[in-house]
Amino acid sequence: MTSIFAELEELVPVWLTLPEVAERLALPITRTRQLLKEHQIVAVRRGDSKALSVPAAFLDGGQILKGLPGTLTLLADNHFSVEESVRWLFTPDESLPGTPVQALADNRGTEVRRRAHALGF
Repeated sequence: MTSIFAELEELVPVWLTLPEVAERLALPITRTRQLLKEHQIVAVRRGDSKALSVPAAFLDGGQILKGLPGTLTLLADNHFSVEESVRWLFTPDESLPGTPVQALADNRGTEVRRRAHALGF
């Protein structure tokens, strides 16, 4: 296991498989896979089976966390890999305070996107 994957295991407390994500969003698995292709959510291959897993914090009840898709787009535009994006979203930032994903959950998406945008400069 490379260091970024070990770090993700420490940073992300709960992971969901794609079928679990589909169930929580009340969508067919094919539509859930489409959400991945559209970068509405991201998934990391983990475990011995290398199954795609999504951080549970990316979902808010039966919906995708507000502001997450736009933030993922900004991170991708700044050439972050999926793993780097997840690490950034779950790494504590004293100036927020908390993590960017917590700030999104607290409806502070503008500040999170501002910081994600600034990464490119």
